[in-house]
Amino acid sequence: MNPEKLAKLQAQSAARIGGKGTPRRKVNKPVKVPGSDGKKLEATLKKLNAQSLAGIEEINMFKADGSVLHFVAPKVSASVENNTAVITGTPTKKDLTELTMAAAYQQQAAAAANAGSSSKTDDDDVPELV
Repeated sequence: MNPEKLAKLQAQSAARIGGKGTPRRKVNKPVKVPGSDGKKLEATLKKLNAQSLAGIEEINMFKADGSVLHFVAPKVSASVENNTAVITGTPTKKDLTELTMAAAYQQQAAAAANAGSSSKTDDDDVPELV
């Protein structure tokens, strides 16, 4: 037999699990249902007697490394007797400086809007000289 052909066959047999003629084995992978985690969470919240809180627009969670987890329009459930709160939603990781800059910008915009509206009312009250 040709030594090159023999080396090639040995390399192929190392990758093969069974020999020639062995049946292939089918791998059973578990199927994950996308809504099953939500159902488990709802059942646990029901056991804890947690009530959903409405009217929460955003949540900021400050971490020790200076980053912030920012939730926009989260679903919040809380149980006072169990001292438990559950926040569900998609967080975005932000830097602390980003949030402080955004808050400062909003304050400046609000101050400018208040100053602009008060000057317009003063101008409207004073009649023009003829």
